[in-house]
Amino acid sequence: MASTTVKTEQHDQPPKEKVVEKVDYLNLPCPIPYEEIHREALMSLKPDVFEGFRFEFNKGLSPQFALTHSVSMGVTEIPSQSPETIKIPTAQYEFGANFMDPKLMLLGRVLTDGRLNARVKWDFTDNFSLKANALLVNEPHMSHGMFNFDYKGTDYRAQFQMGNGALFGANYIQSVSPHLSLGGEVFWAGQHRKSGIGYAARYNTDKMVATGQVASTGMVALGYVHKVSEKVKKFDFVHCLVWDLYDEFLRPFFKLQVSLASDFMYNYMSRDVTASAGYDYILRQARLRGKIDSNGCVSAFLEERLNMGLNFILSAELDHSKKDYKFGFGLTVGQ
Repeated sequence: MASTTVKTEQHDQPPKEKVVEKVDYLNLPCPIPYEEIHREALMSLKPDVFEGFRFEFNKGLSPQFALTHSVSMGVTEIPSQSPETIKIPTAQYEFGANFMDPKLMLLGRVLTDGRLNARVKWDFTDNFSLKANALLVNEPHMSHGMFNFDYKGTDYRAQFQMGNGALFGANYIQSVSPHLSLGGEVFWAGQHRKSGIGYAARYNTDKMVATGQVASTGMVALGYVHKVSEKVKKFDFVHCLVWDLYDEFLRPFFKLQVSLASDFMYNYMSRDVTASAGYDYILRQARLRGKIDSNGCVSAFLEERLNMGLNFILSAELDHSKKDYKFGFGLTVGQ
């Protein structure tokens, strides 16, 4: 029997060319404000840690107007030459009023010790806005006020600042690529006869944010935040079934967002150095943040929603070098 061989010609397919996305430098995204370039790191590493008890009640009277009542019982730290911190028990009540409008925001707070804090944000147009804040106290020469004029361009932001004590400042930040923005600032404090200049850079993607800032005052600040995503391996049939059940039924109840953050602060005039690392867990009904720094200070901050309009707060900070320990808890009622 004669055998026939069939020859097949195999044609090598040419490798696929990588698609290079072209960057439209005339249509770059608008960067975040200059004073908020460390926003993600500050949110994760510097929560509002407090000591004692805090209770806050929010009451909305209309869609635009709301009142707030806050009671806090804690301590006031008094500076001393001894390594241990001197604390005096204090308690105070705070009354606040909020007015929220798409173009106007008014916030006011008054405390039992006589302090008055007021904030205003007014959007004249979609690109130009005014921000003002003032603090009035009973002590002479301690009250202050500040006005900020912000302009938002297509791929840049500019701000001019003026305050009491002959304080003037300006900053500018520009997007130079879809992920990188560069900026600078200048300021003049006429009362103290001091001036300064600073530079900043920010690089952000969907997974990370890296920032850097340096100023003539001696300050050098670096920050890095990495967003950790869920990683579950579906390596066999059983795990596939578990994954499908989780993905269909449990995922809406166990949404988890994890961020790891670190920062580095250095002052080349005073030679002070501080570095810290922390985490930020955002769950469906809770948020847990914690950090540890190079001075041995450990802190944690928990915010949990117990029910609609009821939040529980738990705060702790341990500073073994200064023998300073802070524990606090609180409740927030209302939206």
